This record gives sequence, C-alpha cells and structure tokens, in this order.
Amino acid sequence: MRFVLLSLTILFLFSCSRPKYDYLIKNGTIIDGSGKPRFQADLAVRDGKIVKIAPEIKDTSRNVIDAQGRIVSPGFIDMLSWACGPIVYDGHVPSVVQQGITTAVFGEGWSMGPMNDNVRKALQHWWDQYDIPYNWHSLHEYLLMLQNKGIAINVASYVGATTLRLYVIGFDDRPATPAEMQKMKALLRDEMEHGAFGLASSLVYAPAFYASTDELIELAKVAAEYDGVYASHIRSEGNELIKGLNEFIQICKQAKIHGEWYHAKAAGRQNWNKLDSAIALVKQAQNEGIGITADIYPYTAAATGISAMVPPWAKEGGDSALVVRLKNPLMRAKIKNEILHRNIGWENFYQLSGGGKNILFSYLSEQNQKYQGWTLADYAKEQHKDEVDALLDLLISEHGGGGGIYFLMSEENVRKKMRLPFVSFCTDEDAYRPTGLMSQTHPHPRAYGTFPRVLGKYVREEKILSLEEAIRKVSALPASVLGLNNRGLLKPGYAADLVIFDADSIKDLATYLKPHQFPAGIHIVMVNGQIVVQNRKMTDALPGKALFKNILKN
Repeated sequence: MRFVLLSLTILFLFSCSRPKYDYLIKNGTIIDGSGKPRFQADLAVRDGKIVKIAPEIKDTSRNVIDAQGRIVSPGFIDMLSWACGPIVYDGHVPSVVQQGITTAVFGEGWSMGPMNDNVRKALQHWWDQYDIPYNWHSLHEYLLMLQNKGIAINVASYVGATTLRLYVIGFDDRPATPAEMQKMKALLRDEMEHGAFGLASSLVYAPAFYASTDELIELAKVAAEYDGVYASHIRSEGNELIKGLNEFIQICKQAKIHGEWYHAKAAGRQNWNKLDSAIALVKQAQNEGIGITADIYPYTAAATGISAMVPPWAKEGGDSALVVRLKNPLMRAKIKNEILHRNIGWENFYQLSGGGKNILFSYLSEQNQKYQGWTLADYAKEQHKDEVDALLDLLISEHGGGGGIYFLMSEENVRKKMRLPFVSFCTDEDAYRPTGLMSQTHPHPRAYGTFPRVLGKYVREEKILSLEEAIRKVSALPASVLGLNNRGLLKPGYAADLVIFDADSIKDLATYLKPHQFPAGIHIVMVNGQIVVQNRKMTDALPGKALFKNILKN
C-alpha cells in the first residue's frame, strides 16, 4: 500500500511539472478563417491540435512563441497541386510549404493511382530526374506511402479521369466500351471507398480529350455516391469557353455532384470579354441548386506542356506516336497548318498566347536546358526557323515532352475572379528548391509565390480583398468544398495547421525571370502541431498526413 501511495505521489508531481501545452502562441492577431473580424488572443497547441484560444492563456507550455504584431491564420490549402511527383523525392517540398501551404490536393486529371503499366509508362518521363519507382498499385497506397516516408504537408487527392481512361483504354481516341466503362467505374469506386475526394478531369489534354460527356457523367455519378467532388480543367478555357463551361455544369447537374472549376479563366485576348458571361453561367447554376465553386492562381500566365500547342488527334498513342507523326512530312504539314490556322475544336495554346513572343520554355531535358527561360520567338530566331517548325523540332528532341509558360490572361480578369466569394486559390505547380536537383527547371513563379502574392499584392497593395476574406478563401472555403471537417479554421479541436506572418511585409519574390525565390514575411508554418518553417528556414520535421474523405456512402 505504501508503494502504491508513493507511486501515485510521484505521478502527481510529474504531471504537475509537465507543461500543459506543446506550443503557446502569445499576443497574436487571430484571423480564424471564418471571414469574421480579426481579434487579439493567445492560442495553445497540444498533441497536434488547437486546444484553446483565449484573450490570455497563463498555463505552462513547452514552447512559447511571441506573435506580437503578426497575424496567426489557418494553414493555406492548395486546391490544385502537382507536387505529387517531387514529394516522393523530397518530402520537405520547400517551395510549397515556404509559402504557407499546409495541405495540397492532387489529381488534376492525372492521379498517382490506380497504377498499372499503362499509367506507369505515361508518368515515368514527367519526373524522370527523381527516379520515382511507381511501385504502388492504388491511389490510397501511394498517399499512405508518402505519410510513412515522411512529408512536411498534408496531402489529399482526387481520382484522375485521365488515369482511369489510361489504365483501361490507353491512348486510343475512341469511346469506351460498356465493359471498359464498368472497369473504370469499379476502379473509381474502390478509390472512393478508400477515401478519395472525388473525380477530376483535364479535358484539354490527350487522352482525356477523347472522353465523351456521357462517359464523364457516368464516372461522376460514382463519385457522387460518396459525396465526392467533380473537379475539372474544362474542355475549353478559350474560344469555346462557354461551351466548355456548359458541359461542366451539365456533368455536375446530371451526376448530382458538387463541381470545382479548376483555375477558372478566359484564355486569349479575343476571349477576355467572355469572363462575365462565364461568371453569369456559374451563378445561374448556383441559383438552380447546383453546387459550383472555382479556384484560380493570381497571375496572367498559365503553364503546361509544350505539346499542348499540338492538336489532340496528333497525340493518339502517346508521346512516341506524336514524335513519329512529327517526322512524317505529310502529318507534320497537317499539324503545322492546324497550329497556325485552326482555333475551334481544340485548345490552341499557340494562338491563345498570341504567338511565340508570349511563350516561355519552363522545363526541357538536359540537352536543351540552356533554352529554359527563353521565349519561343527567340529560340526560333536562334535556330533560323519559323516559330512552329522550331517548336515541332524541339518536341522531337524532347520526345514529346517539355514545358512552357503562356501569357494569355488579363490582369483585370484576375482581379474580377478574385472578388467572387466562391473562388479559392491554387498553384497548379510542382515542388522545387532554389538549389540542387529540384532547381534544374525554370518554373512559373506561382510555384513559390501564389499565396503570398494574394496577401501582399492583392490584399495589402491593391485592396482587392480584405485580409479576413482572403484568409477565408485560402483556408475555410477550400476545406468546406473538400469536406475537411477539422481543418481550415483556427478552432479548438481542429488540427494545428497554421501560419504566422507579417501582414505589412508578406510578399512574393519569385518572378518569371528568376522564379526560384522564397517569399518574404512568413515567419512560422506549423503542420499538425509541429513547426516545418521557422524564419524562412526549413526544419527537420515531417509531420504531414495523408488525408482521406470520411467514407460515408450516400
């Protein structure tokens, strides 16, 4: 009995001496993500969660952070990330987390599962510098692999409609047979039952371009059974914008599913005036009870592969088949003619950009790396060729790969989209470091600067949004679209994903000419209660989690 009493006394004394919290953030200005006005308060974190927010917290803590004069906000959610490849190589993903992103959502058309030889072969050249093994079989297996390996951010994913089609049909330009539809639906259902957040398409690119509206509706109905989202890079953002948006709304309506319009835009100077009509269409759908939201990046340039300047029919069979066609004089002449003269029926990035002077090369293989950051126009002059022939020869050299940055949007439209209450933000980018292997390409500056650019340029400098509304758009809004019930707000019981930044100095520093630059003004980024960025330096912590949707079938 005496031993038991002694043990209880020691346990009591130990519990009294143990700090109550892991982190206590003092004197900060809280913007909680709800859109409500900011307020002064302390915030306490224990075991990866926010446990208390109060005007003054006097309890003990293992670590105390003085946030005097700084904003404390929820971590930022990137609604369209391509860090899914680089994160396998480097779980710290510095360009992502340094801008305050604590959760990244993958799967724009292409997802990292389900995986078979068709999908593996198509993906391998995308990030070949990282020697990614692609040795998993499903999307959920991939996400859990990341968590077990160690990552600095939380990750979630849609199932890519492109991936499903590639898995079952390959690069064939034809409708799916009934048996193939059943196979795609079964693959999607399996991933939804394992917590995928929905279905995502990218209809500008082959082989997704080959899918019919009916095929997408049938797949979206499966995702809807699990309260999933249908996210889409719609079939046209340019000359056929309204037609593409109508198809998107039709899919959402007939499948009875919430729709997320990826990187909403009106591409091409001749189409800038169509944005108002597009917004009106979305609002009409919302008034009819169709759930539609959207995301954007705060720049006037887009970025995608340079093969996007080639008509989709030329890519049937994949990159190797494209190269064969480019080497055939008759096929090459047909491709060149369509690039120069056809602007209906496919998304002609060359024409939408206004020609080679408005197109920068962003990533090229080693033999062409010196041309990264060059315009297509300057490259063509150096090669003593016209722009389209220079492009087609470069595609042959790149085996159908290579990336570009396309200036095709208006600043006025960027501001107009940003003001819409249903619009959140995305990077639509890979992950990078300013040095080493992850610095070998010339990315769009959005890779480093998206979220600080919103809060610096558009909130502080141009006052397009209040800071409270901007924080809602980078946290609670995307969390609610995805159905993340314990993230996106600063609230007791919620995951301790948060950012501490200086509202007077937060700023993007990455530019189109010098993209590999971290932003200024972000002091601390915390993920699941652990600090991953402190004073613009990465820590060793890798506390990120694989996030899965609550599996509640309707």
